[in-house]
Amino acid sequence: MKRFLRTILLVDLFEGLWLTLRTQHPRNITTEQYPAVIPKVGERYRGLPRLNTNPETGETLCISCDLCALACPETLIVVGWVRNPETKRKDLVNFTYDTSRCMFCGLCEDACPVDALELTQDYQMASFTREGQIFDREVLEEGTKPTKFKW
Repeated sequence: MKRFLRTILLVDLFEGLWLTLRTQHPRNITTEQYPAVIPKVGERYRGLPRLNTNPETGETLCISCDLCALACPETLIVVGWVRNPETKRKDLVNFTYDTSRCMFCGLCEDACPVDALELTQDYQMASFTREGQIFDREVLEEGTKPTKFKW
């Protein structure tokens, strides 16, 4: 009978609610003011990809080996190259990276033998279209420009 009354009167529910309200005082609740205050991200956070360039020459470090595309489990990296007849080396023509399907696992970064591809700590990658999530070589080398919000 006692168990039946506890079930009908929802005693367990109210005990749980009281515990929650007792431990969550309004002065302990904080809200981040996101656009005005940029939150800190973890040290090992993997975000927006970047193609590194040589600081002296300004050329990309990518040697067009295609190992990043082979290591990617989602096959979202496309590396285009042509063979240079003078130097007998591969020249990078285009490099596209589709972040709309990316898991940010870092396998592409680990596979790169010259550390040309890097996942940075930038997390502001929102866009209104799927085409806005596909980054080409120029955007990956220069980096994206996050939207500045004014209050």
